[in-house]
Amino acid sequence: MEFLRQTLTIMGKDLRAEVRSKEAINASFGFALVILILFSFAFDTNEETTRAISGGLIWICFAFAGTLVLNRSFVRELPNDCLDAMIAAPISRAALFLGKALANFAIVMAVELVSMPVFGVFYNVHWARQFWPLLAVLVLGGWGLTVIGTTFSALTVNIRLREIMLPLLIYPMMIPCLMAAMQLSMYLAIGEPVPADQQLWFKLLVAFDTIFTALSLVLIETVLVG
Repeated sequence: MEFLRQTLTIMGKDLRAEVRSKEAINASFGFALVILILFSFAFDTNEETTRAISGGLIWICFAFAGTLVLNRSFVRELPNDCLDAMIAAPISRAALFLGKALANFAIVMAVELVSMPVFGVFYNVHWARQFWPLLAVLVLGGWGLTVIGTTFSALTVNIRLREIMLPLLIYPMMIPCLMAAMQLSMYLAIGEPVPADQQLWFKLLVAFDTIFTALSLVLIETVLVG
């Protein structure tokens, strides 16, 4: 219960700070919407073309927009040595990490859910026909991005070029997760069910999230303290 209380406290603190400043929220929302609108003019949005690009387009958009959120995760703690104080506080490092990851995940999911109606309007697709399977993919893919991004955000927080280093570290690690999410979204985003021979990608997403969540919780002590 103490671990849960600490996790929720950190999560609440980060969400309140983001709601007040709106730095990451505005940047990620704006970036996602601009990318979707620009690509809608770049491609002929007939059914065949939309199906071919939908999975990759959506997750490229989410991956880049999510990085803007994740980059702020530990950076906001740098003024007045707040990060050092949090590390020195008598709380579990795993709870600190998990609270920040959950706060980031909430923002990433908000960006994803707002982007989908825009995608539906500009690309003339009926993604809501497969709402629940698509929501499962968004949740699994979003958590994979969040857990890796939060870990590397802690690792690069004291690096001067962290805005450049964070994407360079995250995206290679995200390849299995992004591949699975793209393959599933290619069908679900245009309102079609996932074929039976593609169901394995769901298992890959679950396995990816489970493995990297466990690794992050175990290694976060080393990442933060050294």
